[in-house]
Amino acid sequence: MKHHFLNIKWFLLKHKIKSSILLIIVLVWYFCLPNQLFKDPTSTVVNSSDNVLIGARIAADGQWRFPKMDSIPERFKQSVLLFEDEYFYKHPGFNPVSIFNAIKHNLTQDTRRGGSTITQQVVRLSRKNQKRTYWEKCVEIFMATRLEFRHSKEEILKLYATHTPYGGNVVGLETAAWRYFGIPAHELSWGQSATLAVLPNAPSLIFPGRNEEALLTKRNRLLKKLWDKEKIDSTTYKLAIAEPLPQKPVPLPNLAPHLTEKVKKEHPGERIRTSINRHWQQQTNHLAKRHYERLKSNEIHNLAILVLDVKTRKVLSYVGNSPTDKQHGNFVDIIPKNRSTGSTLKPFLFASLLHEGQLLPNALVKDVPTVINGYHPKNFNKKHSGAVTASRALSRSLNVPAVRLLRTYGLQKFYNKLHKMNLSSVNKPSSYYGLSLILGGAESSLWDITKTYASAASTLNHFVTNSSTYRKNEFAEPSYLLGDEVDFGEEQFDTPILNAGALYHTFNALQEVNRPEGDENWQFFDSSKRIAWKTGTSFGFKDAWAIGVTPNYAIGVWVGNADGEGRPGLTGITAAAPILFDVLDVLPNDTWFLEPFDDLVELETCAKSGYRASMYCGEIKRVLQPANGTKSRPCPYHHQVFLDASEAHQVNSDCYPLENMVAKNWFTLPPIMEYYYTAYNPNYKPLPKLLEGCIGPETRLMEFIFPKRGEDILIPKDLGRKSTEVIFKLAHQQEGSTIYWYLDDVYVGLTTDFHELILAVRPDDYLLTAVDDDGNQIQQRISVRMASQI
Repeated sequence: MKHHFLNIKWFLLKHKIKSSILLIIVLVWYFCLPNQLFKDPTSTVVNSSDNVLIGARIAADGQWRFPKMDSIPERFKQSVLLFEDEYFYKHPGFNPVSIFNAIKHNLTQDTRRGGSTITQQVVRLSRKNQKRTYWEKCVEIFMATRLEFRHSKEEILKLYATHTPYGGNVVGLETAAWRYFGIPAHELSWGQSATLAVLPNAPSLIFPGRNEEALLTKRNRLLKKLWDKEKIDSTTYKLAIAEPLPQKPVPLPNLAPHLTEKVKKEHPGERIRTSINRHWQQQTNHLAKRHYERLKSNEIHNLAILVLDVKTRKVLSYVGNSPTDKQHGNFVDIIPKNRSTGSTLKPFLFASLLHEGQLLPNALVKDVPTVINGYHPKNFNKKHSGAVTASRALSRSLNVPAVRLLRTYGLQKFYNKLHKMNLSSVNKPSSYYGLSLILGGAESSLWDITKTYASAASTLNHFVTNSSTYRKNEFAEPSYLLGDEVDFGEEQFDTPILNAGALYHTFNALQEVNRPEGDENWQFFDSSKRIAWKTGTSFGFKDAWAIGVTPNYAIGVWVGNADGEGRPGLTGITAAAPILFDVLDVLPNDTWFLEPFDDLVELETCAKSGYRASMYCGEIKRVLQPANGTKSRPCPYHHQVFLDASEAHQVNSDCYPLENMVAKNWFTLPPIMEYYYTAYNPNYKPLPKLLEGCIGPETRLMEFIFPKRGEDILIPKDLGRKSTEVIFKLAHQQEGSTIYWYLDDVYVGLTTDFHELILAVRPDDYLLTAVDDDGNQIQQRISVRMASQI
């Protein structure tokens, strides 16, 4: 070994100049290739979950150049090797025999012939097709040997297939496969593969109507060679030569154009494999088109559909807008845009109240005319039911109970909870929204609303299937990247936001949404598939929502106009819900949410009121309730009353023998609730009247319906009159009672049974007094104000 080293040293000293030149050549050879051979910008390519192209955007230099291919289809590989470089796997980057034959041909013939290998062609492409000279050919050979040393043969083939031109602005095999045949490269037939193998040799042949015979001849010659070399059999050969040549380039797939634009902004020039289910995307596109045709007759031009996988929080379908025209903003991606939320936040208030034990699912809540600090919420149908179960108030999307419950729960507390759910678009102070927050006073996006429903469903799923635990970051951001794992955080036993029992009852209530108040045609939207869903309509009929969730899927639908124009009939029920159910039919059949037994307790509840049973409840039901339901208040509507022997009158010990009294448990509502409740509940029994001569307890038997406390009476200006008639209304618990009305202690009239009094009043402040025939009295300060004539 030492002897050999000395010989090398002696040779180098003796031949210093030759050694230096050799060293320089070696160094030049070693560093002759740039670190990145190709620096051309690439197209943004978007693939579905099954790795099929669903959208692409052109590269910055105006070329359709897809990113580097992962593998070369075998048919194309055999075709291009046989056509371009039959000895590719045997030479070191150049083929001396081919070069010699090319030089001989060029010296003796009029036509030009190249002797470049595929490796040399890769070098030439990287050098932007320098002028073809013998010196340039030497440079290519020099660099080709270095390329062979640095990359494997397969890598070189991928570089060739990615960067070779195919005519016009089409670069690369995969791009050409889509542009000329409308299929992915790995689905190319032998005839198509042979066409694309010969095309880079003469890309001008691809233009339709020109040189088709020349292209056909070249292709069939290659197919014949493939047959002769036994790469294909005779049947394949006959079928391949019968295949037609491509005509003009076909459009690239564009199944999710708005998602493709989103990918272009976030991952420009990359090949992105998304979580989009290609078949579902095609079907939701079809549904969007069909419903757009239905809606545009009412001048409703935009809609959006989002489908999420509840378990993985991946995007399965993304329809950013309807197939409308440019005039109506077809380029606008509606999904991330903030719009008025309508009633879509109501389920989270319902769940929050259950979560903290402030409410039981079927407890009665007030549904009466309400004024809170001048804010006058109204139900969509302008009616009141007096009292309604909380779950029914949610499923019927009643506004008045929702506002009253928000006040009970706490505006700031609910606002804070929305932030914990990552509804970052609700970014103004809670005082800015006020109680209208629950009716659409805030804005959020279809993306945020749908992900929140999905997160709530996932919270329940995880609790049931993972030892009654929660995940810290359950309300995480969804992802459209197939390989991107969503971080749901560490598991814990403490409830981070909403507990499983509350969510289970919320979804059960939302499953009962089957027809809105006053809509007789709602059965058209009933579905055999179980889904918890909620509609929403913003003020002025500008936004229509329908959000639904099953254990596996969350569906969000928004309908409206991108420019914010409202339209009559633009409601969640009529515009968005039909789309929701059509999308649901596209998805596989799903099960229903499992009961979270570890977060449910069996409670005795009053059958009539839904509250935790008190000692005075008559019929009692044992029902599984959210665990914190034990903290809820006992029933306030059941009382013990004492009746005479005939049970026709109330009595007490001051006016009736104690031994003859009959004790009864009685379900009774406050006067104003009772006034509206009896209209929908004919079986309701009001309290019997007191027996004559008995003095009753100090209970509130009467309540003003109009005007409500704190509400000003506005009367229009009328230059010809000094006063205007106003209808005063009152509710009384006793049937047949007579009410005597006073205004500033001046008697103004009486009413019997139906207590509505019409009075002519002038703008001023008054004391309104009502006295019944038993001497019970209520009073209220009222203010009558002049308003501008509208």
